[in-house]
Amino acid sequence: MSLDNPNPERITDAEHAVMEVLWERPRQTATEVCDAVGGQRGWSLATVKTLLSRLVQKGALDAAPDGRRFLYTPLIAREAYVGGESRRLVDRLFGGSAASLVAHLAETEALTEDDLAEIEALLKELRP
Repeated sequence: MSLDNPNPERITDAEHAVMEVLWERPRQTATEVCDAVGGQRGWSLATVKTLLSRLVQKGALDAAPDGRRFLYTPLIAREAYVGGESRRLVDRLFGGSAASLVAHLAETEALTEDDLAEIEALLKELRP
């Protein structure tokens, strides 16, 4: 699996929290990952090691031996993962229409004036 693979095996919310830590700073030990995310979530080192092991099995992380420990590095780029998850969300909830997603957000007042201005600016940038 490469850093550009947009279709990794599904990653749970808990696993995603671990991935965020490693996307921020790759090549960390289980203890370092636990220090970064365990306290916020109330996770023990054993829980973090289980999550890391699952992510290695899914092909999302590499575990390189470093003495008596392992250094964990993402094999999936954050951008590729976000892109894949975004596409799945739009496909599953909005029939593949990103416009339907934006319309839904606008109708439910989930978009602020600043959000709308950003979207308009992005659309102008994307148009030839």
